Amino acid sequence: MTSRKPVFDAFRDFMGGALTQGESDKLDAFLDQFRPRAAPVPGDAWIDLCAPLVEEFEGYAARQPDGSVRAYPDPATGGKPWTIGIGSTTDEQGKPIAPGTIWSRDRALARFKAHLAEFGEGVDKLLAGKPATAAQKAALTSLAYNIGLGELSGSTVLRRHRAGDYAGAADAFAMWNKAAGKIMAGLARRRAAEADLYRSAR
Repeated sequence: MTSRKPVFDAFRDFMGGALTQGESDKLDAFLDQFRPRAAPVPGDAWIDLCAPLVEEFEGYAARQPDGSVRAYPDPATGGKPWTIGIGSTTDEQGKPIAPGTIWSRDRALARFKAHLAEFGEGVDKLLAGKPATAAQKAALTSLAYNIGLGELSGSTVLRRHRAGDYAGAADAFAMWNKAAGKIMAGLARRRAAEADLYRSAR
């Protein structure tokens, strides 16, 4: 439902005047029942497609001799967001990674798995009931893992996908090839890989 105004206008006409705040709240709550809900892609096929792609580009950086990892700064800003393990920018409690943080390999891998699942759930919500193949969800989740769910929510990629313009959505991945206003070769390669995955029939 794109706008509730026509419904409220019709209800006001039916009631013969303006609605009270309580009546408006009740009508709003009733209409909430018909809001599109997230439609998760069934199974874990998307994870199997997404995890290797994210690992390839995020890497397991700042590895210590014992296999643990140290937090490192964003390559574009030289500071925030600090990252650790396989692209994790927050810990298990959602707190930003701080300089000097060190994690064991087991903790880094466990956080990556949980972090990826969190982003997958976020993508489901942003899809708002629109269909997606495992490959499409994997590509969208990889993009979100890199740019954030907030950026994905307002992106041309998501808007075109939700409109059913899948070819246009795949092309729009290339828009996200910059960091701090500069085109980054690594981001360009990642966007191309995500678009290829998105276009695949898996």
